[in-house]
Amino acid sequence: MTDSHRPSGEYPTYPSYGTGETAYPPPPAYDPPQPTADYAWPAPSPHPEPAAEAPRAERRMKRPAALLVAVAIAASVVGGGTATLISSFVGGGSSAVGSGGAVSGTTVSQSSVGTVSGVAAAVSPAIVEIGATSSAGEATGSGVVITADGEIVTNNHVISGASQIKVTLSTGKTYTADVVGTDADKDLALIKLQGASGLKTATLGDSSSVKVGDEVVAIGSPEGLTGTVTSGIVSALDRDVTVAKDEDQGQQRQQQQGGGNWPFEFGGQQFNGDTGTSRTTYKAIQTDASLNPGNSGGALINMNGEIIGINSAMYSPSSSSTADSSSAGSVGLGFAIPVDTVKADLDALRAGNGS
Repeated sequence: MTDSHRPSGEYPTYPSYGTGETAYPPPPAYDPPQPTADYAWPAPSPHPEPAAEAPRAERRMKRPAALLVAVAIAASVVGGGTATLISSFVGGGSSAVGSGGAVSGTTVSQSSVGTVSGVAAAVSPAIVEIGATSSAGEATGSGVVITADGEIVTNNHVISGASQIKVTLSTGKTYTADVVGTDADKDLALIKLQGASGLKTATLGDSSSVKVGDEVVAIGSPEGLTGTVTSGIVSALDRDVTVAKDEDQGQQRQQQQGGGNWPFEFGGQQFNGDTGTSRTTYKAIQTDASLNPGNSGGALINMNGEIIGINSAMYSPSSSSTADSSSAGSVGLGFAIPVDTVKADLDALRAGNGS
């Protein structure tokens, strides 16, 4: 090797090996080339193998997330139910629970909104039959379940003076109920079932948005026929209706007239008997939906399945009236307490009295 081909630097002196002509020097120590002015050698990586593996590890970590995204996209195409399942799978799902442990109210399916059958299917499970026993006999009415543990709104005249109250659900199951609070001035009462849980509840709507001509559905237990459904329209708003509120007098009249008939006054005339001296007047929604004895305390419902009123008074053609023409014409005279009145009175009723 000539000097022009040697790397820079000098070889160190090493002892010779062999003898005579066969003697040869040991191999020189390697002297690495030095960087020139216009080029710098890159520094070696201290951990080359882990660095080379890092992209593969990153790809492994991203696969589950990418898979979930792909599944979620597919679920949104298939339908909302599957998407909800995926949401629950990744920990995002939750059940809707209202205040006080009440489950969400009944709702009409999207395919049945605006139909009587859809409203009936959705709300009927939340409407009950009430049997009230007193010294005067038995009376039958209806009620609306508003909490999963058995709070039920009904008319005061349905349960006033009762010594025992039995409630029958749409399933046929029967409970004993206690009176929580009453408001005779508004003809409202709140009762609660003993030992009930997980009941279907009704959704309380907004009666201030109700208009004359709106379609409505009525559900109750006329003449003990549980879950009877009728339909009609809102005939008028803010009607002054006067009803009796004397407990003993009211119970006696219900017994005398077959149970469920309740005397009321409207437009200066009396219907279903004499209201007596102890009475109260309230603003009511008028409807032509067919109501009969036993519908009292049941629900007047809009086409979205929301309660807009509690049925409270209806003209019964079998009863006498002071008007000579009472037996003429069609029967379609019913009244309901607006649900906004019910909602405003709930706290007082739960406290054991009315406002």
